[in-house]
Formats: sequence, structure tokens, C-alpha cells
Amino acid sequence: MLDFFIGVISGICSAMGVGGGSILLLYLTAFAGYDQLSAQGINLVFFLPAALCALIIHFKNGYVKWKSAAVAVILGIPGAFLGSYIAGNADKGALRTLFALFLLFIGIRELFAKKQ
Repeated sequence: MLDFFIGVISGICSAMGVGGGSILLLYLTAFAGYDQLSAQGINLVFFLPAALCALIIHFKNGYVKWKSAAVAVILGIPGAFLGSYIAGNADKGALRTLFALFLLFIGIRELFAKKQ
């Protein structure tokens, strides 16, 4: 039942753009016993429906900048394959440490960022 509630909370946070993937990754690695690579794979699959819903809503409201989106897709596809290859061959402990440092950096940056 806890898995269900974490999924719902993560989905709601993802829909609002407030880090649902981070919540899901934390739960999967710290509490559910998944290794980092599996948790990130699950997170990516979980992200797809949320991203599709957000894209549809943003498209309807005219918020999609097609030129920027095209560049992101063109560069993102090979980047995803390269990142997947590197993650699959990287040391699991190093991957976990780098991800934790990345989340720490983002969190600190958000705490001290000036409001616009």
C-alpha cells in the first residue's frame, strides 16, 4: 500500500513540477531496496505519462516554443543513449554518489536563488 501512496504523491508532485522524480528515486533506493540504476529506469518510465500530460496542456495553452523544443529533442536523444551507456557501465557506488551530490547541489542552489 505504501508503494501506491508514494506513486500517487510522486505523480502529483511531478504534475506540479516540484520534483516528483526525486521523491520516487529516494523512496526506491532508500526504502524499497532497489539499486540506483533500476530506480532511475523506473523513474524514467514513470516520468513519461506525466511529461505527455504536461506537453498536451502546455501545447493547448501556447507555451511550447517549437524551435527550442526541436533543439532539445535533437540533442536529447543522442544524449539519452550516451547517458544510458555510461550509467550502465559506471560503478554503482560512484553513480549513487554523483546523483546524491547533484541533488545536494540543486537543493542548495534553490535555497539561495533569488526570486524573480
